[in-house]
Amino acid sequence: MATIAPVTTPVSVDSLRGSARRRRKERIVRSVLIAAAIFSLLVSVAIVVALLGEALLFITKVDLGDLWSGAWSPRRGEFDIPTLVFGTLIVAVVAMIIAAPLGLGAAMYLSEYASPRVRRTLKPILETLASIPSVVLGYFALQVINPNIVQDLLGASGTFTFMAAGIGVGILIVPLVASVSEDAMHAVPSALREAAYGIGARRRTVTIRVVVPAAISGIFAGLILGFSRAVGETMVVAIAAGATGQATRTLNPFEGGQTMTGAISSLAIGSDSVKTAAGNEVNPFTALYFVGLLLFVMTLALNAISEGFVRRVRRNY
Repeated sequence: MATIAPVTTPVSVDSLRGSARRRRKERIVRSVLIAAAIFSLLVSVAIVVALLGEALLFITKVDLGDLWSGAWSPRRGEFDIPTLVFGTLIVAVVAMIIAAPLGLGAAMYLSEYASPRVRRTLKPILETLASIPSVVLGYFALQVINPNIVQDLLGASGTFTFMAAGIGVGILIVPLVASVSEDAMHAVPSALREAAYGIGARRRTVTIRVVVPAAISGIFAGLILGFSRAVGETMVVAIAAGATGQATRTLNPFEGGQTMTGAISSLAIGSDSVKTAAGNEVNPFTALYFVGLLLFVMTLALNAISEGFVRRVRRNY
C-alpha cells in the first residue's frame, strides 16, 4: 500500500502573511482610511473653532440681558435665545408626534408582517420618500397642511404656524425613523420569535413583547436621529413657520415664529451694525455663529444621550 510522504517544508510567519503585493495594497487602503478619518476630525474641529471664536466675540459685545429680552429682533439689538429654542423644540416635538407612530408602525409591518417580497419592494420606496426636497414639503405645509388641517380641523387662524411646520417636518423624517427602526427589528434573531410562537404567542404579542424590547436600542437611536433631524431642519420651518427677521417668545404651536435654523438662514444675508442696550456696536450677522454653536451643542448632547442609552440597553445575541 502506497504511503504519502509528509510535507517537510517548514511553515514560517512570512508565508502566513501572504504575498508582499497584497500586504502593500492593504497598507495603502489602511493609510487612505486613516487619512479620511483624520481629515473628517480636522474639519469638525475647524468648524467648532470657527463657531466658538465668533460666538465669543458676539458675547463680549452684547449685554446678557439682551439674550433674555422676550423677543428675537437682531436688527433692533434684541437677541432673545429662548424665543429660538422654544420655537425649535415646538417644531421638533410636533414632528416626533407625527413621525414616531408612523415610522414605528411602518417598521413593525415591514419587519414582522410583510412577506420578504413585499419588504424588498416597499422598503426602497419608503426610503425614496426621504429624497423629497425639503423646500417642496415646506410649500406643501404652507399651502395644504396649514389651511386644510391646522386651520380647518384644529381652529388656527394664522397663515404661518409652528404646527404646520412640525407636521411637514414629521412627514420628512418618517422614512428615517422607519428605516433605522426596521433594520434594528429585522436584526433580532429568529430564534426569539420561534420560541415565542412555540408557547402559543400571537404575532402581535411577539412583535410588541419580544421584537421591540430586543431592538429597543436601535429603535431609540432611530428616534433620537429623527429628533436631531427635526431640530436641524431649515427650509420647512423657514417657509411654513414664517421665519421672518423677528419673532416674539411663545409656546403656542398655533402661532408662527422663529427657530434656530430659521434665524441662521435669515441672518446669513447680513445686516448693518446696531446698538445694544449697553451702547455697544454689534453686527447682527455675528449672532449667526452663536446660534450655530448652541445648535451644535444641542445636537451633540442628543447624540451623547443616545449613545449612552444604546450602550446601556444593548443586548448581544
